[in-house]
Amino acid sequence: MHDSHPPQLQQNFERLRAAWLEQHPSYEQRRDDLKRLRRLFRERLDDMSKAVSADFGHRSVHETLLGEGSVVLSEIDHTLARLKAWMKPERRAAGWKLWPAKAEVRFVPLGVVGIISPWNYPVNLALAPLVAAIGAGNHVMLKPSEHTPRTSEFLRALIADVFPDTRATVTLSGADLSAAFSALPFDHLFFTGSTAVGRKVMAAAAQNLTPVTLELGGKSPAIVGETADLRRAANRIATGKFFNAGQTCIAPDYVLIHESKRDAFVTLLKQHMAERYGVGNGYQDYTSIINEAQHDRLDNLVTDAQARGHKLVSLLDMKQAPPSRVRLFEPTVVLEPDRDSAVMREEIFGPILPVISYRTTAEAIGYVAGRDRPLALYCFSADTAEIEAILARIVAGGVCINDTLYQFACNDMPFGGVGASGMGHYHGREGFLTFSKAMSVLRKYDPAPSDLITPPYKGLTDKLVRFITWIPGR
Repeated sequence: MHDSHPPQLQQNFERLRAAWLEQHPSYEQRRDDLKRLRRLFRERLDDMSKAVSADFGHRSVHETLLGEGSVVLSEIDHTLARLKAWMKPERRAAGWKLWPAKAEVRFVPLGVVGIISPWNYPVNLALAPLVAAIGAGNHVMLKPSEHTPRTSEFLRALIADVFPDTRATVTLSGADLSAAFSALPFDHLFFTGSTAVGRKVMAAAAQNLTPVTLELGGKSPAIVGETADLRRAANRIATGKFFNAGQTCIAPDYVLIHESKRDAFVTLLKQHMAERYGVGNGYQDYTSIINEAQHDRLDNLVTDAQARGHKLVSLLDMKQAPPSRVRLFEPTVVLEPDRDSAVMREEIFGPILPVISYRTTAEAIGYVAGRDRPLALYCFSADTAEIEAILARIVAGGVCINDTLYQFACNDMPFGGVGASGMGHYHGREGFLTFSKAMSVLRKYDPAPSDLITPPYKGLTDKLVRFITWIPGR
């Protein structure tokens, strides 16, 4: 192990490795671990909600239950119901050339895996990959975000009460130890976060040839076609964009909308926001920005748009919010920003929504296809041909048609990015496979080719080789 690894990280890794080498977790052990995690996690949902809200300055308890608690419990239940089937060897065809033989693929655990989780959904994005890793029979080192210290402590206590420290452990450390964590010789490293940090994680892991899964982000578009139900589209885009105040990797980053619908769409957005979060609701369901640095970054995006002369539309008057609320950011539409504006160069990751009009579906497709491949693509249309044209031309990590966000909640579909938005998948069986080695096993019976096909390649042996390879004799 490299000398730059801090002693505690090294000790934790070696303890997990030694225990795994001594005994791999059986199906019964994995099942019992996941059941215990489910029980203790469910008992502590209130503690989780309080910790997350304290880290954010305020977050709606219902958003936390939906975005953290429900997702994790659903992933555990899905895994428990199918784990035995996933673990069964798969029969494969050995082929007549190897007869008599039996071929199968076994899904075996990798060993010790590392998980680095972010601050925006600090429980969900830590525990969902952990569930997959434990289900696949691995031992786990988890490093949660330093930006959510109370939630990280919640995770540390939860994991310590579920698992012995020889099977799973939580590393509480600052950003200064992230590089050292990434450089440990894990059997797999799973990272969720920004593309910029993902590049650094991958570079560090490459020194050990550690395979990585990178769940990143990017600019996920929502295309609203001419035939779309506009009220429904505005309502569902508002949900996707402003849930967790836009601090969601799969939030619609910008909207492309047919020019005939743009102004009505913005009006409907404003109505929905007032109904959901306004004075009558006390802004209790509107989440704060995680810290001052992120708030300042969002301010700079708006300032840049103003300096470029783009029209801004405020969707909610935050002046009426209680003085006790900190780091609230006014949800804002930016109309027709140019490609070079900051809101179109950077992932927004907050409650700012660029809205750009288009004339033809081909124009909208070209706009998206000419950019980095997004983590999510949203399409609102009643025209099946239009939807299929979009799906045929745009490659994205995942797609949701006539809604937002909920592709993430489908346990039986893989979740992951492509290109700059990530690599690899998890959720459901794909998560199990990510943390498993597909090990090919061939059982050979007599007669064996290695007995029959040996030098010198003459006579019958020559005929047999030519027959197998379908090369005509001369």
